[in-house]
Amino acid sequence: MVRGEAPSPRSGVLAIDPYVPGRSKLAGEGPVIKLSSNETPLGPSPHAVEAYRAAASHLDRYPDGACTALREAIGAAYGLNPAHIICGNGSDELFHILAQAYLGPGDEAIYTEHGFLVYRIAILAAGAEPVVAPEKNLTASVDSILECVTPRTKAVFIANPNNPTGTYLPHQEVRRLRAALPDNVLLVLDGAYAEYVNRNDYEAGIEMVATTPNTIMTRTFSKIFGLAAARVGWAYAPAAIADALNRIRSPFNLAQPSMDAAIAALADKAHIEAAKAHNNTWRDIVTLEFRKMGFDVRSSAGNFVLIPFGSEQGRTAQDADAFLNERRIILRQVSAYGLPHALRMTIGLEEENRAVLAALNEFTER
Repeated sequence: MVRGEAPSPRSGVLAIDPYVPGRSKLAGEGPVIKLSSNETPLGPSPHAVEAYRAAASHLDRYPDGACTALREAIGAAYGLNPAHIICGNGSDELFHILAQAYLGPGDEAIYTEHGFLVYRIAILAAGAEPVVAPEKNLTASVDSILECVTPRTKAVFIANPNNPTGTYLPHQEVRRLRAALPDNVLLVLDGAYAEYVNRNDYEAGIEMVATTPNTIMTRTFSKIFGLAAARVGWAYAPAAIADALNRIRSPFNLAQPSMDAAIAALADKAHIEAAKAHNNTWRDIVTLEFRKMGFDVRSSAGNFVLIPFGSEQGRTAQDADAFLNERRIILRQVSAYGLPHALRMTIGLEEENRAVLAALNEFTER
């Protein structure tokens, strides 16, 4: 037996900081108010739960690897050609197979300063170089992105709306970005929070995908549909991109119960509208109340708000986080997103939102 060096991962892998999700538990006894992961407080549609349970009697069978029924349901719901829809194990998987298909050593891919952390992970895992474009006023800047473009650029990832800032790019700005990018650069529009947006100048990306050969839009069932545990995402892409992704995705990358639940969730329009209405109402309320307390909380287009804190001792985001934890409340620390002086609060149930407001009001008055 010849002994030598141990196997080494490819270049870039060890530069990846593993993704850390929002906490869900605290030490000690008692219930916890968890508003750290942007989950919908209304939960999934009862019809989705019923469909998931019904699928349990067929666990001996492989799922439909082509996700045919789910793609057809998505196509019917959004007016899309199912042949241009690709389904994934959450949109996270779609980012990884996109990077695998279109990025490699020597390539660069751009994402914005406070963009979703998985973009960087997917880029590095493919052997490419991540390039961070500065944001302006916590918002993606088309000009900053374009200044980062080089001959090595092969993709740009944009979360629109963005997590954790809640800001978004208007449709005309996204169109300006697409028009200015080289034709060989793939524009990835992540619309995870698109269903929550109620702005007239917003478009998730469907029109742009339909009218350009180099744009792809991703979506998820983890947010407004309440299926975070089921892990269902999808993308809408030009035919050539859809073909490339389908060639490398896992043959059975979605479980049948998850697909059945997603189809049922899509059909329950009343539940979707209730979730959106609840979010819009309470997002406005908490934003106003936080501003009354002196927090410079920006208007958010998602199902969360970003709360900035000071830097003086006893007033930092870390101090506030510890104060909230003592009251069994968990928000999201966002230092990994370059925002160490802020916490992100998911919009919860009325009693949860009121508990956070009361606790942070007490924190500010200490």
